[in-house]
Amino acid sequence: MARDKSPIVKQSRREGFALAPKAHKIMAKKSGIPGQHGDMRVRGGSLYLTQLREKQKVRRLYGLLEKQFAKLMKEAQKAEGLSGQNLLEFLERRADNVVFRAGFATTRRQARQLVSHGHFLLNGRRIDIPSIRLKAGDVLEVREKSVKSEYFKNLENTVAASGAQPLSWLKTDAKKMRIEITGTPKREEAEAGINEQLIVEYYSR
Repeated sequence: MARDKSPIVKQSRREGFALAPKAHKIMAKKSGIPGQHGDMRVRGGSLYLTQLREKQKVRRLYGLLEKQFAKLMKEAQKAEGLSGQNLLEFLERRADNVVFRAGFATTRRQARQLVSHGHFLLNGRRIDIPSIRLKAGDVLEVREKSVKSEYFKNLENTVAASGAQPLSWLKTDAKKMRIEITGTPKREEAEAGINEQLIVEYYSR
């Protein structure tokens, strides 16, 4: 399965946005675009560049490749409602993002790895595809074989340390290692600092 393996901190500096918790501290010490001539490259500029950078930021934030992201945007444009909000809703409902949002992983990359390694059951069936989109009524839980692993033995501590915020559409039980989807993600509950309209404009050129 193809994925972007470039350092998350380097990506964060390029976008001027912390794409993972550990990027906050490093970016506070080391600002600017990475690379030998990074400081010579001017941010801002044309509207196109602004749209491009916003698209790249969100794509990298949720860990999608360009082809995946473009396909998701097309689907969002065809769905009823605002395209930008549809896009964010689709991203939030991905299995790997749900695992991250519930605090079962400290980063989306870690959540993606947990799902792809087959540690979860979706409605009683094993899954290993991080991009599966969950809906209200779905239940995600840790497989019986995985419960005894060192990682999941410490899951309650992981959730407590993750700083995961309660969400109206998720019901999390770290003790039972269970996540229930109870509704639909609200726009204000998506990742902060995103201007989805810029992404819509980028793909509407």
